[in-house]
Amino acid sequence: MAEELIKTRRDFPAVETLLRASELKSALGSLPRPVAVAVVREVVAALKKGLDTNKGISKKKLFAEITSRLRLETAKGNTRVINATGVVVHTNLGRSPFSETLLKDIQTSLVGYGNVEFDLTNGRRGGRGAACEDYLTQLTGTEAGTVVNNNAAALFLILNTLANRKKVLISRGELVQIGGGFRIPDILRRAGARLSEVGTTNVTSLADYENAIDDRTGLILKVHKSNFIQAGFTDEVDLKPLVALGRKHSIPVVNDLGSGVLLPTGRILGYREPTVQESVRVGADLTCFSGDKLLGGMQSGLIVGRRDLITRIKKNPLFRTVRVDKVVFFVLERLLTTYLNGTHQEQIKLWQMLGRSIKELEQMATAALREAGSPDGVTVEKTKAQVGGGALPEQDLASVGLVFDKTHSARQLMKKLRQGHPPVIGRIDDDRLILDLKAVDPSEVSMFAQAIKKVLKR
Repeated sequence: MAEELIKTRRDFPAVETLLRASELKSALGSLPRPVAVAVVREVVAALKKGLDTNKGISKKKLFAEITSRLRLETAKGNTRVINATGVVVHTNLGRSPFSETLLKDIQTSLVGYGNVEFDLTNGRRGGRGAACEDYLTQLTGTEAGTVVNNNAAALFLILNTLANRKKVLISRGELVQIGGGFRIPDILRRAGARLSEVGTTNVTSLADYENAIDDRTGLILKVHKSNFIQAGFTDEVDLKPLVALGRKHSIPVVNDLGSGVLLPTGRILGYREPTVQESVRVGADLTCFSGDKLLGGMQSGLIVGRRDLITRIKKNPLFRTVRVDKVVFFVLERLLTTYLNGTHQEQIKLWQMLGRSIKELEQMATAALREAGSPDGVTVEKTKAQVGGGALPEQDLASVGLVFDKTHSARQLMKKLRQGHPPVIGRIDDDRLILDLKAVDPSEVSMFAQAIKKVLKR
């Protein structure tokens, strides 16, 4: 049967007719109706404009064009993806994932009203996040703590509160830039502080800090070089002598740990990441870190340290502009509870993934390959993964993945898997597509395998 052609502008089906067509049912998905209408109109208008009346266009092409645009529009929204990149704390994929256990635990607190700023004991207005702050101080062994919406905000508030129009001493080797263009010098200036670089790019001594101190110095800032390393002839000043120097001159010392971790990492990660508790024990006046990286929670910035300094920060008028809502407090409360109870390995998905053995990963990979139909040119191999989130970028973690040989087009496969349902995000190494299992949850293995099978079949 000859394919039905559209030869004139009047032959195009009405927008409403197209929206009801079975060919578009899958692509429409859960897109809001006004958005879908706008997409269909744009595609039809573009096809009308380029219509060759001698050749016409097929209805099949019309539906294909609309389907493609609808899926592009759908891809803009947040959706669950399978992280097969091998980067566990992946900034572009939402950093630390939540576990089903944690979500179930907080569900009852998030449905309906909650005592966010209400004291159930006396029936009066209470402090926002009081329990969360108490748990934070108990975990870290410090005097006080508070929470804002991310670590950049935490650092900004600290600088604006303690060093507005004052000098901040920082090593040139710690003037870092992290993802998204966030630079320490920029936020320092925006906070009203004056940048005072000490030392050189590769070597900074304690004398460099001391020689820069004067009556205009507001604080000493140490920043964890989270997303890069320096090698060769290098030297930096540890936190402990900086704390002693700060106390000698009555200048607060602030330690920006970036990722922030609350437990020893040697056994699980194979290297020692500095912990928040160590920063507190050494005597940093304030320590700030992220809540959605190695803590395993959601986006937030946590500050712990001296009670008088925390009080000043919370009285800063800017504090309200970066405060967090009830969802963040509820999640952090439950999260910090797991650390206090010692159940983080079972209840926080980040630590489940990082603690998974090579044997478990091999079993997952083998099961996925078998369910995908054991396609030619795909093998189970040992790979190298990374923690991510700015934690030692050159420190690899042993992992396992499905590796596609060079008979497969790595870029085409990557694109097709990325545009599938659910999307699978892998990586390319030496022109081979690698789907790493380090950050894939066991509950996702079947979906993961079916996505591979579907793409290869297509």
